[in-house]
Amino acid sequence: MLLSLTARSHACIGGTLGQLTVRGVDARLVAALKPRAAKHGRSAEAEHRAILEEALGDASQNFWIEAARLREEMKGRQHSDSAEIARAKRDRRHQGE
Repeated sequence: MLLSLTARSHACIGGTLGQLTVRGVDARLVAALKPRAAKHGRSAEAEHRAILEEALGDASQNFWIEAARLREEMKGRQHSDSAEIARAKRDRRHQGE
């Protein structure tokens, strides 16, 4: 796969944006991109940017994105009280002494 990365000036806050061209991408990946983009309500180009940002972006930004995804995934579920679990584990250890 050939990867070409060039930067050009763009009138926006932050200054310079890059242009990325990727050749030789497997057809199944190209085919999977459009439905994924549609699922997220964005264009294929915007989906490219989101995938790159998720994979390579600022780690703290990725943390908050992942945290929001997990909160949404866990919404409505019953959760155990971690203090109760820790207490029970501690009590089992002390019973063996």
